[in-house]
Amino acid sequence: MKLRYPYLAAVCACTILACPPLSAQTAKESELDALRQEIQSMRQEYESRISDLEARLEAAEQAAAEAAAPQPAAQQSYADTSYADTSYQDTTYASANTVSVARDRSFNPAIGVTFQGQAWAYQNDPDNYVVPGFPLAGESGPAPEGLSLGETEISLSANVDDKFTAMINMPVKVEDGEASVELEEAWIETLGLPAGLAVRMGRFYSSLGYLNSRHSHTWDFADAPLVYEALLGTQYTDTGLQLRWLAPTDFYLELTGEVYRGDRYPAGGAGNSGFGSRVLSAKTGGDVGYSSSWLFGLAWLSADAVDRASGNPDDPLLFNGDVDLYAANFVWKWAPNGNWRQRNFKFQAEYLWRNEDGAYTLPGQDPGPWDTNQGGWYAQAVYQPFPQWRIGGRVERMSGDDPGGFWLATPLDPMGHDPSRYSLMVDWSNSEFSRLRLQYNYDRSSMDSDNQLGLQYIFSIGAHGAHTF
Repeated sequence: MKLRYPYLAAVCACTILACPPLSAQTAKESELDALRQEIQSMRQEYESRISDLEARLEAAEQAAAEAAAPQPAAQQSYADTSYADTSYQDTTYASANTVSVARDRSFNPAIGVTFQGQAWAYQNDPDNYVVPGFPLAGESGPAPEGLSLGETEISLSANVDDKFTAMINMPVKVEDGEASVELEEAWIETLGLPAGLAVRMGRFYSSLGYLNSRHSHTWDFADAPLVYEALLGTQYTDTGLQLRWLAPTDFYLELTGEVYRGDRYPAGGAGNSGFGSRVLSAKTGGDVGYSSSWLFGLAWLSADAVDRASGNPDDPLLFNGDVDLYAANFVWKWAPNGNWRQRNFKFQAEYLWRNEDGAYTLPGQDPGPWDTNQGGWYAQAVYQPFPQWRIGGRVERMSGDDPGGFWLATPLDPMGHDPSRYSLMVDWSNSEFSRLRLQYNYDRSSMDSDNQLGLQYIFSIGAHGAHTF
């Protein structure tokens, strides 16, 4: 018979061997009975103790399971919310209903603050910066020379109830010695809609492009790519309505449709009775083994521009017409067995192409016809060889059609020049909430090449949601 308690058998054997040998003829029945009773007593004692331990273990496991179970009324959506860069930490794809964290913020919203500062040195005067053929708009252009304070972002987020969550992001900027507060994002989003659907309404970053929907402090370089500055005014954000659908497939597939008011570049003037911009996008991705994952996206923006301003703010160029912009992006991430904290690698590339059909009006002149294609791309790679330190490089290039003799010697004349830029950076992060970065640019976006050197710091306090892939 197989013994249930092997350690009990060992105790019994030792006990029997320790007794003086008894012959069958001389052993007394009373001594044998005593041994049997001692063994039975030991068996009962151990069985009682084991039963008690098993009951305590079962109760502890049940209590732990109940404590870890999420409460439906306290789900906080983090579909696109990001505050502090955790680099390779979150390889979860943003989706309509799958990215959520259980917590109750009914009367205590999550508050986060991100501090950014910088110092830049230029070979050329940044006040005279222009990109021939690409009149800049929005917040495009180089950072101020010398020491300056970048955006200080104040973010608040909380559940409205069990059906909606909300977020507001207000950057504080200092320009010409004066501080101003802007409303960058303010949106409401649904929770728990059926069939993988989610709706967002308010002001938010568009899903157009990989980098566009991410706050600047999560970028791997201190400045936006040239093609983003030239074609999107750095980033496209507007007031609108977004519908997302996460497909019920084995691989990640998400489709998004957006309608915006059309006040912001590359739209303008809230055309089409306040429905001046539309965006359609699709994202797909997956894992390759345990160490790699990828993401690919396509997007299309169609906008109406009504007196859209660009170039010199004092004497702007005005554009009226139709805008179509197409974007494609690809991202590959690698970390050995998914352990991003020790080593990781990230490759990222995007291509944007824009067609504008309408008329430009230069200061003091009559409108002139404009039907031109422009495009550009960037590719970058960032490698973390060991914890806390990263190095990276970025290559960028743009080009555009010759608009014709009507625009010779104007800001719309590319002068046969294809803008480009090459960047190197190294950064150090003491934790996921702090980062120091050194960056060098060899800039050939203007006719005269420029050597640029920048130092940036990024610090975050308060609540910080995990980033999307």
